[in-house]
Amino acid sequence: MKFDRSVKIAPSILSADFANFGAEIEAVEAQGADWIHVDVMDGHFVPNITFGPATCAAIRPHIKTVMDVHLMIAPVDPYIQAFADAGADVITAHVEAGPHIHRTLQAIRATGAKAGLALNPGTPAEAAAPLLDLVDLICVMTVNPGFGGQKFIHSCVQKVTELREMIGDREVHIEIDGGVDPSTAPLVVAAGADVLVAGSAVFKGGSVQNPAPYGENIRAIRKSI
Repeated sequence: MKFDRSVKIAPSILSADFANFGAEIEAVEAQGADWIHVDVMDGHFVPNITFGPATCAAIRPHIKTVMDVHLMIAPVDPYIQAFADAGADVITAHVEAGPHIHRTLQAIRATGAKAGLALNPGTPAEAAAPLLDLVDLICVMTVNPGFGGQKFIHSCVQKVTELREMIGDREVHIEIDGGVDPSTAPLVVAAGADVLVAGSAVFKGGSVQNPAPYGENIRAIRKSI
């Protein structure tokens, strides 16, 4: 995974057909996805349950790009190795999920995966300040984590601006997760984001049998920025 600041679109498989993940991933990558975003939820840290390391391992052979695993779980540390073994290229943990975020980020990097730090909408940019040299990516949640299809929280754009300034010339991606579509993408890219997670905005209107809308939706987001 070579670092570059070009804007990457990372479709979230939370919006894909759960019975058809492999084919969905291949379809959306063929239509122009840069990364594949995998939302892991535990029903405890967030009010929803999705899937775990076994699903990640099962879909890994279908992912030719980057497998970006977002852990919305607490505790995180006991599961890091399992997600690394499942083939995650990036493993992102929430600063709010446990008391020892330095240890968590060090443990992620020790597996060889890139370390991501996620901030909930109510968590200020300053929470990331002491961690900038331990992370490869900061994920700014622009909805409250748990469910797809929520409305974008506009006050989070300022947080992106603050993080971009704090990061300086470090090789750290800023990822946006929540409510990304052609109307919100330009705002966060202008503020300094370079990875855009999009679920319903990419998958709406298409299917494995009819994947062309995935490409149209991805191009619409790219064109907007």
